[in-house]
Amino acid sequence: MSLYEQWQGQAYVERTQEEYNAFWEAYLVKEQKNYEYILEHKDEMIGGPLSQLAEKFDMDSITFTGFLDGINTSLTETLDLNSLTEESQVTLSIDFEKLYYNMLDAKADWLYNLPQWEHILTEEKRKEIKKEFNKAHIVVKDKKIGRNDPCPCGSGKKYKKCCINK
Repeated sequence: MSLYEQWQGQAYVERTQEEYNAFWEAYLVKEQKNYEYILEHKDEMIGGPLSQLAEKFDMDSITFTGFLDGINTSLTETLDLNSLTEESQVTLSIDFEKLYYNMLDAKADWLYNLPQWEHILTEEKRKEIKKEFNKAHIVVKDKKIGRNDPCPCGSGKKYKKCCINK
């Protein structure tokens, strides 16, 4: 069984609410420490065997694979999570603007509000990314066509006599 499958087995197993909260609280503390380190060392090339990186970030290999699952879409080159082993060479080449956007998308305010962002993205850039995020997530409803309105297909008939049943 791959590390990723083991992570999914740990993370998404059915639990009581208390067990669920305890698991994710413990994980999220470690995750935040990882991001604090990554943001503080933005110019450092973070890479090596997965097991060594897990040790560096004070996680076991399975939990670190879960962390990689979360950051994967923010990497310049995504990882094939299913093929990861403890010996796999992992390089965390991060697109920080994409990472910030993805943190907004995950509603991870404890991560996108970290003070370390100030040294990576200017306040204006963060506001710009947030504005872009909000714009992409606005639901726009089309104007509703009434039964007695002209049909939008251009036939000249009323909608109820034309395309309403198609």
